[in-house]
Amino acid sequence: MLVGQAPGKVEVDVRRPFAGRAGRTLFRWLERAGLDEPTARRSIYISAITRCYPGPSPSGRGDRVPSLHERLQCGSWLDDELRLIQPQLIIPVGKLAIDRFLGGVPLEKVVGRIHEQLMGDSMTRVVPLPHPSGASSWPNVPANRVLLDAAIDLLRAEFLRLGAGKPTTKTRRTA
Repeated sequence: MLVGQAPGKVEVDVRRPFAGRAGRTLFRWLERAGLDEPTARRSIYISAITRCYPGPSPSGRGDRVPSLHERLQCGSWLDDELRLIQPQLIIPVGKLAIDRFLGGVPLEKVVGRIHEQLMGDSMTRVVPLPHPSGASSWPNVPANRVLLDAAIDLLRAEFLRLGAGKPTTKTRRTA
């Protein structure tokens, strides 16, 4: 299960998650981990912290971050999905999703590592990714690219463990 922040304008227009620029980056990362976009869309349930497009950022760069009130209003939807799906792997994408599953910790402390969470009666693995939008400069920092590469390697192993991925050789960052 992959959990993003909120739909963007493009996603609302085409009615498909991660359909815009951030989605292209995200699916390049997933392909490096062994799942091309069509396979990823078939194999991974995609959800979000909030359900509605929050509107443009006041700065004019990217989308507005959903407010705490908006996140709380949509929280029960995600809780219900988690209960129904009982995912063995959760991929939170971006700070809001990571905070939802791992608490308010810096990305440098959680990206590139595997985490385990008790979900219902079983342990679920959590492999966080930074937000893939161009508005986020985090993946452009060299030390953070190393963490992103480590997260992609962990996802490759998890996809293989779950029977969803295809073996690939370890790849360097191409995006």
